[in-house]
Amino acid sequence: MAMWIQAQQLQGEALHQMQALYGQHFPIEVRHYLAQWIESQLWDSVELDNPAEEAKAKHLLDSLMAELQRKAQHQVGEDGFLLKIKLGHYATQLKGTYDRCPLELVRCIKHILHSEQRLVQEATNASCGSAGQALDSLSQRHQQINQAFEELRLATQESENELRKLQHSQEYFIIQYQENLRIQAQISSLASLPLAERTPRETTLQSKRATVEAWLTREASTLQKYRLDLSEQHQKTLNLLRKQQTLILDEELIQWKRRQQLAGNGGPAEGGLDVLQSWCEKLADMIWQNRQQIRRCEHLTQQLPLPGPMEELLRKLNSEITDIISALVTSTFIIEKQPPQVLKTQTKFAATVRLLVGGKLNVHMNPPQVKAVIVSEQQAKALLKNESTRNDSSGEILNNNCVMEYHQATGTLSAHFRNMSLKRIKRSDRRGAESVTEEKFTVLFESQFSVGGNELVFHVKTLSLPVVVIVHGSQDNNATATVLWDNAFAEPGRVPFMVPDKVLWPQLCEALDMKYKAEMHSGRGLAEDNLVFLAQKAFPSNNNNPNPEDYGNVTISWAQFNRESLPGRNFTFWQWFDGVVELMKKHLKPHWNDGAIMGFVNKQQAQDMLLSKSNGTFLLRFSDSEIGGITIAWVAENPNKTGERLVWNLLPYTTKDFSIRSLADRISDLNHLLFLYPDRPKDEVFAKYYTPLLSKAVDGYVKPQIKQVVPEFTTPNPEPVYMEQAASPTVSNTTTFNIFPPMSDPMLDADGDFDLDDTMDVARHVEMLLQRPMVNQWSSPQS
Repeated sequence: MAMWIQAQQLQGEALHQMQALYGQHFPIEVRHYLAQWIESQLWDSVELDNPAEEAKAKHLLDSLMAELQRKAQHQVGEDGFLLKIKLGHYATQLKGTYDRCPLELVRCIKHILHSEQRLVQEATNASCGSAGQALDSLSQRHQQINQAFEELRLATQESENELRKLQHSQEYFIIQYQENLRIQAQISSLASLPLAERTPRETTLQSKRATVEAWLTREASTLQKYRLDLSEQHQKTLNLLRKQQTLILDEELIQWKRRQQLAGNGGPAEGGLDVLQSWCEKLADMIWQNRQQIRRCEHLTQQLPLPGPMEELLRKLNSEITDIISALVTSTFIIEKQPPQVLKTQTKFAATVRLLVGGKLNVHMNPPQVKAVIVSEQQAKALLKNESTRNDSSGEILNNNCVMEYHQATGTLSAHFRNMSLKRIKRSDRRGAESVTEEKFTVLFESQFSVGGNELVFHVKTLSLPVVVIVHGSQDNNATATVLWDNAFAEPGRVPFMVPDKVLWPQLCEALDMKYKAEMHSGRGLAEDNLVFLAQKAFPSNNNNPNPEDYGNVTISWAQFNRESLPGRNFTFWQWFDGVVELMKKHLKPHWNDGAIMGFVNKQQAQDMLLSKSNGTFLLRFSDSEIGGITIAWVAENPNKTGERLVWNLLPYTTKDFSIRSLADRISDLNHLLFLYPDRPKDEVFAKYYTPLLSKAVDGYVKPQIKQVVPEFTTPNPEPVYMEQAASPTVSNTTTFNIFPPMSDPMLDADGDFDLDDTMDVARHVEMLLQRPMVNQWSSPQS
């Protein structure tokens, strides 16, 4: 309800814009009386492009009807009686409008709430500015654009006034011209009269004719001046329109597209499309008004031809304004929701295209169809050069045609491709060391719009962000690397799809941090020491540089990023980093966000840090030798040498391990781990994630539990782990099973690491045992 309270405080143009959001599609009274309920619903949780969400939208519609009926029933008194009837009427009206398309109700309310939020925010920024606080750059740009629109409005109105004056003057001129013709006819008719009678009448008519012709001569010059002045006025207005359109299309829209591209790397949502549409619609309105004025001026010129350059000037103006409107229509055909940039064949995907000026130019009166095809990088280059590609494509997309629909509630004209699928792909010859996951494609969307009753017809095209096509999930991480590099370092207006081969290390750090924070859904990204660790991994020869500034001017190439393996490893820098991200987001996200995982620490650093702490202190660091691995390092006494302290490292855990037993439970199992570095008791950090022990049998059977041990660090007489059991014919109440008998074989080598040749992880061993048939596991024949 807080948003509605603020929305009611809006004034002037902002208030008019807010009121314009409402109408029969959603009455403002419903917003007012159900403000608290409306703002408490999770409208953004409904995916409008997913038909499976219709049930959720239907539930919201039914709840809205119920709230309206409840509100109506609580109205009392004379005024309450009228309000009860009105609210009941609105409930019936909304149900009739949206019952068959509940997703449209959600779309409508989301648009209203987001628009209100924008208007309130803009009003807040403006009020701060009037109080003497500096407006941010965004508000300043918006203010500049709004001021330019006001200037355009005034110029267009002035041209309209001048055009009407010209029209009135020309109409009077034509009347006087007809009068002159009438006088000439009268003079000619006097020829048959006697001279005495003809002379005085002829003299009078000749005098009148001379007066009219003199006036016509002066007025013709005046009309010509009016026309020239009006053409100059139109030229000035067109210059203003060009300038405003350049600001909106070449700056604001390009910035929106850049934000959309960075959102593919985890950047903030692009937003602001409704604001852009409102600007583009205002532009379309102004352009169309001026075009109509120029057309009317042409008509007046044809109606009364006068000597001079007017016809040529009008032809030039008409050509210019057609170019302006053409640029507007073709540039505002955009991809609102991009197709996935890593696209797997035979897999369903979606996309949405939108025409930002569709509603204003009434394009929806003849709904256009949009077609999607996939093209290669070379074909995309040819398209931008207007070279013929002979309608070639590089693959076959199923369900690739869609009709644009006009949504009256939001005023948007868009086409939602919900069930596309890439059936096949045709690859080009690769260059040098380039792999299939470095090859870029793009989805081309094209359509044809008619404007002004087929007066103007535009063929429009727009290209998606680069797409990497894969056929197997194992290619995903390398494809993601190509996409991340392209999204991060693409320049606006580039030739498809050129990106620099080398970038500064801090630029890559920014991209990695953005990606990491997005995957963790956290504000805790990569700290400076994390980035130094990554720099030392990417540039092994610079491992002695402990400061971030030491890498400020270092460049990293694409080959170093994801083509060449790290020294002594069979994986690249990106493959290692991506493995960390996958492990963290699938299993360890809460622990990272709690600050429990240090992660980016090498073995030597961990040893130096832990040796300064008390025994039992441990930390979690990412494995250097395994993709997507994390290990526990801890400090303890050397069991084989009294008085000596060592730092030990467990064999790295991977996703497979955590699908068997969670990190928190594994840490709980290891009693020799006492403090999370530097000195936090482990239960204080991890207890809330421990899995509760099962104490009851189900259907007469007990469920065994896996527990992890490190034999070198268990007590001499470890306490057995018992499984509680319910009474059953086959199991005695007093029977206990020690799942983990003591193991004499050492699991740790002298360096504190597991030796895979001598032993195996006990948890995996128990898992294998539990997968065997019960008759082979337990000796009782009755089970």
